[in-house]
Amino acid sequence: MLLPSVDHEVHSPVRVDATLGNDEDLDRNPDGIPHSVIGLTALVSVLLACILAVLLFAGTLGRLAAVALALVAIPWLVFRLNSKADRDRDHVHPSR
Repeated sequence: MLLPSVDHEVHSPVRVDATLGNDEDLDRNPDGIPHSVIGLTALVSVLLACILAVLLFAGTLGRLAAVALALVAIPWLVFRLNSKADRDRDHVHPSR
């Protein structure tokens, strides 16, 4: 197994602005979407899917409730997370 050279100096992920390239910016999210919104989207989507699955197996009334909940909750989820992404997005360092 080869070991890395001891005299090689690694600059990343340490923030040393003098070692950054002309097109590098450590202050922005590379995909332009705040990572908290990605995590909330995953969490709420899984929770909503679990609730809908339970309601679907609860009988006829549960199926109607699942459809009604899906028709209301999914657009609401998209609207709320979109507005949170707009609020949390870094407007000073926009993604390219």
